[in-house]
Amino acid sequence: MEAQEGNQQPQLVLAHKLFLLSHPDVQDIEKVRLREEVFASVKADDMAPLYETLVAEVILDLDQGVLDSMRAKIEEELKKLDEKSVQAKKQINGLVSVVIMGIADAEENLGESEVREAHLAKSLFFIRIADKEKALEQLKVTESKTVAVGQKMDLVFYTLQLGFFYMDFDLISKSIDKAKSLFEEGGDWERKNRLKVYEGLYYMSTRNFKKAAKLFLDSISTFTTYELFPYDTFIFYTVLTSIISLDRVSLKQKVVDAPEILAVIGKVPYLSDFLNSLYDCQYKSFFTAFAGLTEQIKLDRYLHPHFRYYMREVRTVVYSQFLESYKSVTIEAMAKAFGVTVEFIDLELSRFIAAGKLHCKIDKVAGVLETNRPDAKNALYQATIKQGDFLLNRIQKLSRVIDL
Repeated sequence: MEAQEGNQQPQLVLAHKLFLLSHPDVQDIEKVRLREEVFASVKADDMAPLYETLVAEVILDLDQGVLDSMRAKIEEELKKLDEKSVQAKKQINGLVSVVIMGIADAEENLGESEVREAHLAKSLFFIRIADKEKALEQLKVTESKTVAVGQKMDLVFYTLQLGFFYMDFDLISKSIDKAKSLFEEGGDWERKNRLKVYEGLYYMSTRNFKKAAKLFLDSISTFTTYELFPYDTFIFYTVLTSIISLDRVSLKQKVVDAPEILAVIGKVPYLSDFLNSLYDCQYKSFFTAFAGLTEQIKLDRYLHPHFRYYMREVRTVVYSQFLESYKSVTIEAMAKAFGVTVEFIDLELSRFIAAGKLHCKIDKVAGVLETNRPDAKNALYQATIKQGDFLLNRIQKLSRVIDL
């Protein structure tokens, strides 16, 4: 399941194609092509367990001859891998007789590494054929034969890739926690930076965009996680998560003016206009770019479950930024600024106001929006008073208990 530097992990490419096959917005003619590509990938890597699942889900048609061929190849490959493991174990078991001849020679030519490599090869084989349970089991066996922290971290990365293939967030969360505990024992910066991207992707996939943005921004200049996605996709995720997570000043410093982002942002359609029109308060251009980006967000397997949520959050950000400049403004002026109808903006704002997302009120008769932004200092004062009253009540209760 290893990917060459600069290339996305093949199984994750396959996972995206499987996602598109089940997406209602993908055209039937496109699904025919995707189905052929998925079948070719499954056949090339002898992914019999996945093939059986896809047949059961009526995504692929059953070809018994192909399935039998894949099973035979898997059995043959496992036999070879087991023989390699047995030979390595025999070699290590023979270490005792070699000790008499010379410990230095034995340490130079023999050791546990041969056994570990055999188990690792078997783990990667199970990952390649998409046998999740056996892959996880074999990775645990490989870990028991591993001493170096760096090599243990590599096994965690394999597990994380497996987790993202199946979108198993419980497995991903546990693996990230495990990786962090391993880093307490040591570990190099390259692997630590890679983990940030994995963790950021996990947070983005579980709708914690603020944490995802922070981790992505920390990894911009050190990105090497090409097995997950290309660098332009990484920038796409970074910009999307940052827009709804950062304040205006931070967005300018960390995103708008970031040289790493400026070098790539033009490769992603609409992304540059989306970011810069928001910062430059060109709201009509922003809505045009936003409409262009919706298709990409909707067809992304990590962002798709949060599509409606993200759309709401982005609109909250842009409406709040517009209203920040006014004590009151006509609905017509706001509709003109965004390039939409008065009816549309009236309906939009009423929903956001009712949900507590915007601090303003609509004077329908006068056709005016009046902002009523909360006073931050007054809110802090009220919160302090409330917390003080709560603390005093607790102290009084405690004093009565002590008196008894």
